[in-house]
Amino acid sequence: MQRLLTASAAGLALAVCAGAASAQDFRTLARQDLTAAHDALRDNHPAAVLPGPASQTFRAWLDAGLADSLAKAAQVNSGDAHAYLMRYYGAGFRDSNIDITPTFEGLGPYFVTGWPGFTTGWRNGAYEVTYVKPGVRGAPPVGAVLVECQGRTAEEMAMARLDRWEGDLTTEAGRVRSAPYMLWNRNNQWTGGVPGSCKFKNGRRSRDYDLRPQPIEPGAIEEAYRATVYMPPATPLAVEQVNGRPWVHVHSFADSAGWDAFNAQIEGDIASLHGPQGFVLDLRGASGQSYRSTTRGYGLANRIWTPEFTVSRQPAAGEITYRATAGNRQWFVETLARMEADPRFVQESGPVIEETRAIIAAFDAALEANQPLFTLAGRPAVQDTGAPNPVQGPVVVLVDSGCSGGCLDTLDLLTRLPNVRLVGATTATDSIFIERTNVRLPSNYSDLSYGHKAWTSRQRPSHQPFTPAEGLTFTGNPADEVAVRTWVGTLF
Repeated sequence: MQRLLTASAAGLALAVCAGAASAQDFRTLARQDLTAAHDALRDNHPAAVLPGPASQTFRAWLDAGLADSLAKAAQVNSGDAHAYLMRYYGAGFRDSNIDITPTFEGLGPYFVTGWPGFTTGWRNGAYEVTYVKPGVRGAPPVGAVLVECQGRTAEEMAMARLDRWEGDLTTEAGRVRSAPYMLWNRNNQWTGGVPGSCKFKNGRRSRDYDLRPQPIEPGAIEEAYRATVYMPPATPLAVEQVNGRPWVHVHSFADSAGWDAFNAQIEGDIASLHGPQGFVLDLRGASGQSYRSTTRGYGLANRIWTPEFTVSRQPAAGEITYRATAGNRQWFVETLARMEADPRFVQESGPVIEETRAIIAAFDAALEANQPLFTLAGRPAVQDTGAPNPVQGPVVVLVDSGCSGGCLDTLDLLTRLPNVRLVGATTATDSIFIERTNVRLPSNYSDLSYGHKAWTSRQRPSHQPFTPAEGLTFTGNPADEVAVRTWVGTLF
C-alpha cells in the first residue's frame, strides 16, 4: 500500500489506489475501523469519565461523530477515501493528541491530483493568493483575497473543504497549514475537485476568475506549498552565526533529529550563547510527540541556562490523573521495557524509570479496586536557588504554527526565563490529555493515537496556544526566509 506521492507520480499513485480498491472492501474496513476507534477511545480515554469542561468536546463528538462518520462510510470506495474519513472522525474531537492516520504513506503535504496552478495561504484573517506557477495565465495575482466560489463565501468553502478533512479550523495553526489546499483536488470525494470559478478581491476591485486545472509537474506542488507555509530545512538541528549572533535551529524534537551531535555543538558554542549580543532560538516547525520530546527541550534549556538557574523557573508538574484500564497500563509496561533496554537512558534517567514502575503499581492497585481513575502527585515548584543568569544578552524565541507537542512544553519553561521574548506567529495547540498511546486498527491501514492521561493541574489551559505580544508578530510572508531574518534582526 505504499504510495508514490511526488507530483510526477500522481498518475501512478491513482492507479495504485484504484488497484487496491478492487482488491479491498474499503467501505467495510472503514466501518470496522471507525467502530474500533470509537470503542478504544470510549474504553481508555480519560475524557470519557473525567468531569469538567476539558472533556466536553470529546463527549459530544464520541458517539455523534461516529454516527456522522458511519453515514459517510457508505461512500468510501478507495484507500484515500478510507484515510480521509478516518481523519475526519479523529479531527472532530478537536484534540491535537487524537489522530487517526494511514499506516501507508499517503495524503502528505505535497499530495495533489488536480490544481489551478496557484495556491492560497491564511494571511491576516483571509485566504490570500500566495503563489502562481510561472506560465499560468488567467490566474489571480499574488496578494488577491478569495471572496467566494460559485455562491459560497470563502469561509463556507474553508469549512466544507478543509475543516476536519485537512486541519482543525478552530485553531490558527490549523488554518495556516491547511490553507494551500483550499482550491486543490486532494482526491477527497466529500470535498470535490478544483472549483470552476471563484471571485477574488485585489485592492478595491473584485473579479471573477475561471479556474482551469493545470498539469501537475515535478516539484511544482512542493514549491507552491513551501512558498506559502514555512517548512523546516533538511537539517533540523544546527547553530549558525547570523548578523554577529548565534541562531540556534531547533525544528524538530524527534528521536531521529541528531540530538547527540547538536547538544555537543551547543556545549561548544556556550560562550557565544552567553555573550551580550544575545541569540535567536528558532523553534519554527518544531514538533515531537514522544515522551522524550519535552525532556529534550528542557535539556537544551539546561545546557544554555544551567539546571541551577532553570529549576526554580520550571512550571510545577502538578497532579496527573490516569484512566485506569488494562490497555493504558500496557503502554507503561512497554515504555518501561524500552527504557530499561536503553543503557544510556538507564544511566541518565534512573528516576524516570523508578517513576514509571510506581505508575504501573498504581495501575495495578486501581484496577484491583475497580477504580476508573487515579491521581498521582507531581513535582512541586522549586524556590529560587539564587543562581545567576549566565545568559547576558537578549534572547528571541521564534515560533510559528508548526511549534507543537514537546515544543509547547518547552515554551512553558522558556517564557518564564528573564530577558526572553516570544516572537513570530501563533503556535499550535495541545490538550491536557497527554502521553500518546498508539493502536493499530483492524484494517491494518490506520493507526489511532490518543492521550491516555490528564494533566489536570497544568497551568496553561487545554487548547491554548502561545501568541507573541503586540509588536512581536511577523506579518509578512512566513516562507520568505530573508524577510524573516531581517525582521528578527530589528528586535535586538
